[in-house]
Amino acid sequence: MWLFTPFGFFSIVEKPKTDCLTVRTRTAGDLDRLREQYLPELSTTVTGAGTDYPYRATIGHEAFASGLAAIARDIHYGNFKSEVASRMGHERAKVYGELWSALLKLEQEERK
Repeated sequence: MWLFTPFGFFSIVEKPKTDCLTVRTRTAGDLDRLREQYLPELSTTVTGAGTDYPYRATIGHEAFASGLAAIARDIHYGNFKSEVASRMGHERAKVYGELWSALLKLEQEERK
């Protein structure tokens, strides 16, 4: 699962032969914010142990689900990209906007 939030971007997977989730990011600060705000059970950040994401941590399914519920309860904004800009800055919002534009192709394909 990819999870875009106003405080970070995360890729969450269950690695083979494990019973926990691995939360991967491109920036260590995203994991720090996730741990501080919603997932205190998240393990310490491991750097450079993976292939395509430089930062990762692990957490159990139930603790992750509880954190996701808390994230959902904290949605109080009318525009996601504007919220990202106010929390993370315009550069991060610009990157998210580029992804939004790339995903627009899905809608355009469906209309054909």
